[in-house]
Amino acid sequence: MSRLAWTAVAAIALLTPGCLVGPNYARPKLETPGAFRGAAVNEPPAAESIADRRWSEIFQDDALNALIVRALAQGYDVQAAAARVLEAQARLGVTRADQYPSVSADAAVLGQRTARALGFTSRNVGAFALQGTADWQLDFWGRYRRATEAARAQLLATEWGRRAVVNTVISEVADGYFRLRMLDLSLDVSRRTLESRQESLRLTQVREQGGVTSLVDVRQAEQLVFEAQGEIATLEREIEQQENYLSVLAGDNPGAITRGQPLVDQPQPPSVPAGLPSALLERRPDIQAAEQQLVAANAEIGVARAAYFPSIGLTGSGGFESTALTALFAGGNAIWSAAASLAQPIFTAGRTRSQVAITTAQREQAVLAYQQTVRQAFRDVSDALVGYRKLREYREQQTLLLASADDARRLADVRYRGGAASYLEVLDADTRRFNAELGLADAQFQELSGLVSIYRALGGGWTE
Repeated sequence: MSRLAWTAVAAIALLTPGCLVGPNYARPKLETPGAFRGAAVNEPPAAESIADRRWSEIFQDDALNALIVRALAQGYDVQAAAARVLEAQARLGVTRADQYPSVSADAAVLGQRTARALGFTSRNVGAFALQGTADWQLDFWGRYRRATEAARAQLLATEWGRRAVVNTVISEVADGYFRLRMLDLSLDVSRRTLESRQESLRLTQVREQGGVTSLVDVRQAEQLVFEAQGEIATLEREIEQQENYLSVLAGDNPGAITRGQPLVDQPQPPSVPAGLPSALLERRPDIQAAEQQLVAANAEIGVARAAYFPSIGLTGSGGFESTALTALFAGGNAIWSAAASLAQPIFTAGRTRSQVAITTAQREQAVLAYQQTVRQAFRDVSDALVGYRKLREYREQQTLLLASADDARRLADVRYRGGAASYLEVLDADTRRFNAELGLADAQFQELSGLVSIYRALGGGWTE
């Protein structure tokens, strides 16, 4: 009889992997454009993308690269993302364990002394037992396998989320570093301008003392000096705050940041190929994470549908029991038991149907979230491409503007010294040149920031 029971158990176990309720995952159909909007005109799309290159090849500044390395190694965002991956791995292990039998063993020692009664003498009674128990909820309908599929997808989504954090951290460090170098350049411009204006003020004071000009010109020259000094104080504050931001982003206490190449010497690639839009689906971490969330939601439908079907459980135990420890393993002291159970839900007041409806609705939400993530990714790339191209044109115009403002300042000074113009004209020309020089520094930063935006939008950086 025992041989027949175990044969039935083995047959059921072999049949268990055969059934799997719930829909199998299929990627939603998406219409991808043939090329990114915003790419260079008359440039056919190529498979090569700037995002396929490592960040150390894009940002060729040793100080910046060292800062990125520190941020990736000890930044709190990256460490938190890695901890979430470990948590997801552990959750997968817990869920996957439900597919297998649970086995336990226990040993017991019983001692008792009976009381004297009805003419019987009191005596000591002892019993020893050693027993193992196995319990297995058969996954005949695939409930636990679907749950494991969902947990595995959640793990992958978490891993892709970690890569998205890496992508973000690299971009934020690079953008923050370029902003810091822009502030450094603006501070240098302001200090040079202050020296020039202080010299101009000195000459104006000499002219006023000689009766060549009025006190009004002196006061106007003083205003230029005060303006430059105020700008220097503002820039020094912003520089220190930017250093604090980068230090904390790199996992350090607020402190100074080592500089590398000046802003104007930062190398930029001669071309910025975006690659094929279809490749973006495989490269961008947030798209991959959204798809894995969809895989998990799809698998949860199978978990919910499995509740419609009966649950099959197998329980068995075996061991030895004896009143004498020396005879515990004697053949006559062996004990065993085996049981199979089947439970079929009959009335749940619509609970199972509602649970299936919940998971189905969650799957639909995940589909929409995935599609929206893809569309947003296409928009990010298009915005970054057109932004970078137009920012480069803007920087070129700012260069011309500074050259014109510089020449206008020179001509105004000549006219003033020759008595053909008032000092107000010099004041206006000097202010315009100062603003143009600061504007060019900002335009150079914006152009580099546009390059960072393209690299981030295309999903670059996390592969290194």
